[in-house]
Amino acid sequence: MHRYRTHTCGRLRKEHVGQQVRLSGWVHNRRDLGGLLFVDLRDHYGVTQLMARPESPVFEQLSRLPKETVVRVTGQVAARSQENVNPNLPTGEIEIEAEEVEVLGSTEELPLTVFPEDNTSEERRLTYRFLDLRRERMHRNIMLRSQVVASIRKKMTDLGFNEFQTPILTSSSPEGARDFLVPSRLHPGEFFALPQAPQQFKQLLMVSGFDRYFQIAPCFRDEDSRADRSPGEFYQLDVEMSFVEQEDVFEVIEKVMTDVFREFSEGWEITSPYPRIAFRDALEWYGTDKPDLRVPMKMLDVTALFDKTDFRAFAGKKVRALAVPEVGDKPRKFFDGIGDYAVEQGAKGLAWLKVGENNELTGPIAKFVTEIEEELLTTLGAGPGYGLFFCASEDDAEINRIMAPVRVEAGRRAGHFAEKCYRFCWIVDFPMFERSDEGHIEFSHNPFSMPQGGMDALENQDPLDILAWQYDIVCNGVELSSGAIRNHSPEIMYKAFEIAGYDKETVEEEFGGMLKALKFGAPPHGGIAPGIDRIVMLLADEPNIRETIAFPLNQNAQDLMMGAPAQVSEQQLRDVHIRTVLPPETKKK
Repeated sequence: MHRYRTHTCGRLRKEHVGQQVRLSGWVHNRRDLGGLLFVDLRDHYGVTQLMARPESPVFEQLSRLPKETVVRVTGQVAARSQENVNPNLPTGEIEIEAEEVEVLGSTEELPLTVFPEDNTSEERRLTYRFLDLRRERMHRNIMLRSQVVASIRKKMTDLGFNEFQTPILTSSSPEGARDFLVPSRLHPGEFFALPQAPQQFKQLLMVSGFDRYFQIAPCFRDEDSRADRSPGEFYQLDVEMSFVEQEDVFEVIEKVMTDVFREFSEGWEITSPYPRIAFRDALEWYGTDKPDLRVPMKMLDVTALFDKTDFRAFAGKKVRALAVPEVGDKPRKFFDGIGDYAVEQGAKGLAWLKVGENNELTGPIAKFVTEIEEELLTTLGAGPGYGLFFCASEDDAEINRIMAPVRVEAGRRAGHFAEKCYRFCWIVDFPMFERSDEGHIEFSHNPFSMPQGGMDALENQDPLDILAWQYDIVCNGVELSSGAIRNHSPEIMYKAFEIAGYDKETVEEEFGGMLKALKFGAPPHGGIAPGIDRIVMLLADEPNIRETIAFPLNQNAQDLMMGAPAQVSEQQLRDVHIRTVLPPETKKK
């Protein structure tokens, strides 16, 4: 018999009754029922119930073992009586009559409970992450992540993509976030940077003629934490393709995402095909370029209509309206509640109207819209039973910041929020340039995207009207990735940067490596990089990305379990030719 186990704790079934077996695992739970002792033994694969009678030589030993003690148990498989069968457990028809128990790993008093799970603070959970990961939900999330990554790899390979690894030690990049720097021992005063993304390397692979690349790529950015973004490091499905246009990239990613979400979503509805929404339309309709389409309602600009009224509160302001159906029977408390929620988002208030059975309007601003009632309802496609909500400001960005969450919350409260579904979309037609606060023309997003219309657009169009072949994929209000058809022409690149205020020498100094490669025959190419962490977060239906990462940093970018970051010795600093200069208020740890 094997030293530790003949079976795992999730393997035994009724057909094993009568067999002598050996299991190893953690003491998960214990119950003493009128002299019979029951112990649940847990390992990676599942839970098996052990049973010991008072006359058994292991009864006293099992009854004293603390939870999470690691034990080896030898015994015989017995069938449970019909009334004791647990239909929720794969091993629920059997139990093990324990005959021999050996402690393999003792435990101290637990700083948090594994079973039953409690509401321990995140700080304590991350400090003792090895215990937190024993919890069923966390264990399930990390296994889901492993399975999702394995599935993605297979799907990409089946589609003709090849996986290549790109460097981890590289040069500082102009990605936009702060780099993590690594001092060089062999080259005093010089630094490597950890890659914010393999962007330049994957484009260079296309220039090298490899055609279809992918990688489950680690990326490193020194940026603040958010619920849907982990500080420090993250993983993405990095993809690049040669001789493609935008729709070719969409076709591949839609297939992979749809298949993965269908495989792991347990019957949730999935968008197909993914709608394309222009960037400017997304801002007007949803107040964000990451729209949550589980709420179908759109906002509309009604500024021109209110310009016809004498409503002073809206005078000289832009006005956006949201029409919510089937709320005619809601009390005033519902409408005021939406207004209160808007105030929480930073609004000074939220005007509203209710549409009656004969299209009559009632509400706080009804007397100010009498001359535009019919036109307003027609514009909004509203009728009896609708509620109309209005937000006004001199600044579109302020309206968007307030109304994007209000639209979703109003949909939830009104019962127009689709549950158990994944609503994907593509955001397309991003502007290539924008005007800065100082009045200068600058790049809006990715400066290396191909402008729609190429050189002709750069030479003959107003820069603020030029669109880029750039796109985002969004699911349920979460941006999974940005991507683009790349600018593979040095001449077009020089011109685009010239419009944004960069001279040729500056471009060559900052992006010389990429430009050099593009001058030696570069194919048209494009790609994208959906975030693995965010994909798993959505599939696990978790609101926080740290719940799907085995060992994440906390919100302050600290590893509480390993004590990182930490100070290092003076010798280590001398080895890499640097010394630290701490702010005056920083105390030595």
